[in-house]
Amino acid sequence: MGDDSNEGGNIVVKLDDLLYARRMTLTELAERIGITLANLSILKTGKAKAIRFSTLEAICRELDCQPGDLLAYASEQPAAAPAEA
Repeated sequence: MGDDSNEGGNIVVKLDDLLYARRMTLTELAERIGITLANLSILKTGKAKAIRFSTLEAICRELDCQPGDLLAYASEQPAAAPAEA
């Protein structure tokens, strides 16, 4: 039906900012929450299609944050119409 090539593309993962603020590495977080570095990297880069609530809960617990601190929705802006000459 619709083009889903950008499915989930409007969700922004702010894991880098949270890790930086807490002086924690991605590897350290992965070890603390018990998931692979590869899977956490997929989430960090925004390539994940989904996240389990248990993973979200573990990240929030370790980083002492709320889900809204980690994830944000970026609404798509319509392309500007070209100016007529």
